[in-house]
Amino acid sequence: MDSYWIDSTKKSINLDSLKSDISADVCIIGAGIFGLTTAYYLSKSGFNVVVIDKYNIGEKASGHTTAKITSQHGLIYTYLINSFGVDFAKKYLQANQEAISNIKNIIDNEDIDCDFEYQNNFVYTNDQNELNNIKKEVDSVNLLGLDAKFVDNIDLPINILGAIEFPNQAQFHPRKYMLGLAESILKNNGKIFNHTTAIKVEKNINSYTTFANDNKITSKYVVLACHYPFINIPGFYFTKMYQDTSYIIGVKTKNKLFDGMYINAESPTFSFRTAKYNNEKILLFGGLGHKTGQGTTFDSSYGILEKEIKKIYPDSQVLYRWNTRDCITLDKVPYIGVFSNLMPNMYIGTGFNKWGMTSSNVAANIVCDGIKGKDNKYSSVFSSTRMSPIKNRWEMKNILKESSYSLLINKIKIAPDKLSNIKNNSGGIIEVDGYKVGIYKTLDGEIFAVKPICTHLGCLLAWNDLDKTWDCPCHGSRFDYTGKNIYDPAFKNLDTFDINT
Repeated sequence: MDSYWIDSTKKSINLDSLKSDISADVCIIGAGIFGLTTAYYLSKSGFNVVVIDKYNIGEKASGHTTAKITSQHGLIYTYLINSFGVDFAKKYLQANQEAISNIKNIIDNEDIDCDFEYQNNFVYTNDQNELNNIKKEVDSVNLLGLDAKFVDNIDLPINILGAIEFPNQAQFHPRKYMLGLAESILKNNGKIFNHTTAIKVEKNINSYTTFANDNKITSKYVVLACHYPFINIPGFYFTKMYQDTSYIIGVKTKNKLFDGMYINAESPTFSFRTAKYNNEKILLFGGLGHKTGQGTTFDSSYGILEKEIKKIYPDSQVLYRWNTRDCITLDKVPYIGVFSNLMPNMYIGTGFNKWGMTSSNVAANIVCDGIKGKDNKYSSVFSSTRMSPIKNRWEMKNILKESSYSLLINKIKIAPDKLSNIKNNSGGIIEVDGYKVGIYKTLDGEIFAVKPICTHLGCLLAWNDLDKTWDCPCHGSRFDYTGKNIYDPAFKNLDTFDINT
């Protein structure tokens, strides 16, 4: 099953891939919400903009979100006040509150039909310890100037100890919104190329050259809007964040569904919102986040969601299942601004910490102001060049060498008894002559063998038996069982081998 957002927008914009060298004022790598919003603002301001993406618009992270447009990013404001101060927290809140209005203005100005509707947002709990944290959060948010409320009942058909309510937040259909942005960019003479993979960006004296599809894009400015940056040095973002996987199901029920958007404060996390579906509503229920590459099964992901939702709506029918990856920063604040002080005129927005709808608009405004030479009052809050501790020393070592070993042959002989340990329609890693080999067996017993080393920075991959993919536990890259790259920051496919048994 695919994402509801993608399934309900199968009629997309017909876009070509890049087939010749071109030049532009700005090259934007990535056609998710951040990249398209940046291109929209710049194209309206008269900049010659080119957007490229490896896939179709909204097929990756932005098309697999819950699409809550809210400044309530969990119980974050008490943390921000304690960690960075009241002024910092207030600016974080104001930036995300303004993003809600900015998105609504774009929708109105461009007449984008994307099911936008205002909803109050709630963080609730049934845990006594979290109840105290919620009450502290209410005080913190009120201190910052937003009229948040403590409530002890909500429209969800469950009992709670308490919740914090944010008024006038919103939800929408993200891919309809992205397609509307793309149409506006094209009307403003911007260019968008799909099925176009950037593999390198080279700094020139007064410009950059982006290499993609055996062609070159020359531009004064480059914006990395590709979810997780594929450029490692300088910047070193791979030391400052990781990717987290979470799961969503789309559920139909005969019961009257609720108003509002909800997420609980305790672990495991569960998220609720509704979406329009064939002139009625369906429930989008998600959560169960874990670091990408840890592996999972149906029973530990969608199975839990389905059991939990049947406790609330016993007649529920699952229509959709999908999962997504989010970039998580070490200090819970996105990286937005100049990619590196060593590379002026290259910008980045990443690490949105599962709150990409408002964060993408905040990022677009900061980056656009930077390109225009304007000050942005929020840029210091999200500074992309701020110092952060290195997340993991052994991950850092991967940048200094390729991998711990290399198979230089394309044919390998594996003893049948080693393969017998792997069941059909499953995969795993075995050793052949001291080397690790990734094996997947189809339902019919056909064998696919890969070198299970991530082509990004050489981390050992883990088998994901739910999606039948090879996932990187270091930085979240993913590959299908044939070795084809399907998720950044890696962009090269895995080495594959013929099997002789």
